[in-house]
Amino acid sequence: MKSNTKQIAKQRLQILFNQAKKVYSHNPQLSSRYITTARKIAMAAKISLPTEIKRQICKKCNTLLVQGDNCRVRIRQKREPHVVITCLNCGSKTRIPLKKKLGEKQT
Repeated sequence: MKSNTKQIAKQRLQILFNQAKKVYSHNPQLSSRYITTARKIAMAAKISLPTEIKRQICKKCNTLLVQGDNCRVRIRQKREPHVVITCLNCGSKTRIPLKKKLGEKQT
């Protein structure tokens, strides 16, 4: 029975995220509301958001990150190469490390 609840929660997360994408261009506040609701459902069902969804949401202000509209994406080479996604609404930054290829030697 628990798995059934988690399946329903995952389906609702997907539906809400798709609706947030559709509505964003017309009504960013409603899109943000959908994302907030999806995160609450995920927390209540004790499931984590899939990484492809998680990386498109600002953790601080719960907005959908649309490249070129409300977020900036940069690649940085300092220390380990990583991608920096900056939310232009609240200024928070998300860093995603870039993995090295398997055949590449460590120096």
